[in-house]
Amino acid sequence: MTPQQLHADVSVWDADAVSSAQVSSTVTVTYGHGVDGLPEFPGDAVRPQHLGGRLFLQICGDDPAAVRDAAERLRPDGRLRWREQGFCNADRTNGLGFQDGIVVPKTAAEFEQEVWLPDGSTIAVVRRIKLDFAGFAALPVSAQERVFGRRKHDAVPLSGGDEVDLSAKTPDGEYVIPADAHVRRAHPLLAGAGLMLRRSYNYAEGLLFISYQRELKTFVNTMYRMIDGDALLRYATTTSSAAFRIPPLDWSH
Repeated sequence: MTPQQLHADVSVWDADAVSSAQVSSTVTVTYGHGVDGLPEFPGDAVRPQHLGGRLFLQICGDDPAAVRDAAERLRPDGRLRWREQGFCNADRTNGLGFQDGIVVPKTAAEFEQEVWLPDGSTIAVVRRIKLDFAGFAALPVSAQERVFGRRKHDAVPLSGGDEVDLSAKTPDGEYVIPADAHVRRAHPLLAGAGLMLRRSYNYAEGLLFISYQRELKTFVNTMYRMIDGDALLRYATTTSSAAFRIPPLDWSH
């Protein structure tokens, strides 16, 4: 629930636990253990080594040197499956130049209903997504905006206002937000799923998608809805995919 930090070291391991070490007080550490139930989706291009994993480790901070140092100190004793360094742009845009992941839980009540399990744990989905930067950039800005369903310069929905209005139509009776726009295909109301807390990071070739939700089916149902016609998936290929249970915060340490 705290503000997202600017840099992240994300890794997935075949290991039992994170090493014990003292790290900078400026970094945050998230870890979790692998869970079953996340399917391979049509369009994924995930090698066996990059599917699943026993341990997830994410270290975030505003100082990249502190993040790197903590990642080395906390390195698990086991086999590394994959690892990436992520970052947030100052304007919070992704590599395609758009703000996304905006519709998320915001209030304590929404977090209780959508993110936290009764014991204070949560389920994380972690997917490394390669983006076709050149293909997307070749589109006119107006076409890019129709892919996302938002204006590029300020992230306002094409329907206007602060919230996405999926019912808004033009005088000709066409939906203002296209039927294949990302904000429509991924919207909780149409996906038949709850809200996800999305805390993704950019990386050199695309997006490190990270979401937290009370139930894995929240992500799975949303992803199947996206597969059924989301224009954004023409420019996105998932190359790593896994799900993890993030344990409750232990205030005794």
